[in-house]
Amino acid sequence: MTDFVVYDVFTDTAFGGNQLAVIPDATKVPEGQLQKIAREFNFSETTFVYPPNDPAHTARVRIFTPTMEIPFAGHPTIGTAIALAASGAPKQMVLELGIGPIHCEAEGNQAQFQTTAPLTILAQPAVELVARCLGLPEDTIKTDVHLPTQASLGLPMVFVELKERENLRRIETATDAFREGMERHPGDLDFALFPYVRDKAVIHARMFAPLDNIPEDPATGSACATLNALLSQIAGTPLQLTIHQGEDMGRPSRILTEAIAGDPMPINVAGNAVQTMAGTLTL
Repeated sequence: MTDFVVYDVFTDTAFGGNQLAVIPDATKVPEGQLQKIAREFNFSETTFVYPPNDPAHTARVRIFTPTMEIPFAGHPTIGTAIALAASGAPKQMVLELGIGPIHCEAEGNQAQFQTTAPLTILAQPAVELVARCLGLPEDTIKTDVHLPTQASLGLPMVFVELKERENLRRIETATDAFREGMERHPGDLDFALFPYVRDKAVIHARMFAPLDNIPEDPATGSACATLNALLSQIAGTPLQLTIHQGEDMGRPSRILTEAIAGDPMPINVAGNAVQTMAGTLTL
């Protein structure tokens, strides 16, 4: 039997934020069951923790969505760091992820990590296609700062700025349009969209990846980090952002991001997490 814990991440209140299942010791879990376990939890991500390849590091972490393994994601990194700290790991830790070692700091219910991966711009999907995906008129999409942009710090998403907060509430996704987007612009996630509204340093956002069995994600740290990198690159200066996500699905989340001057520009991501469950896999 194998223990697990469940955290709500990017929130300080139980039943908010984004759910994460953590398997703190996955060494005895058969490889063929990893994806099945993630699908059984059916959270946006589940993490499996192993001894590090480098003994100077804290742990090796594998991240699974309900449909695939992915190299990097933000809320699993924050939640796993807090879970490891709760079980006795040092405050300063290095987690080995699919994109390489990530430096983390966790204490109590708070954690932060820094990614130094370079920003990659992959594509600029058509406004018309993105609007159909979101079920919105084309004129709700704001294009004066940037066109819809598929970008990545390790996990590609399409970033779409909308003109009004009400536009976020009105979104009704169209799966057929997402399939068309996936065919035109393939990636590790199948045409995941991150629409947002910006008011200076405050962002309100939603994230949709229906083709990956994630109809909507309450908090997406990797996307928030990438958005900060993208907007900082456009502005020509490092930005600090407070990103609110999950409000329109009843799981409010708060993600703090900070870009640091450099080339590539490091991005810090910070947030809270609250443990809500603990149990045993009876496999």
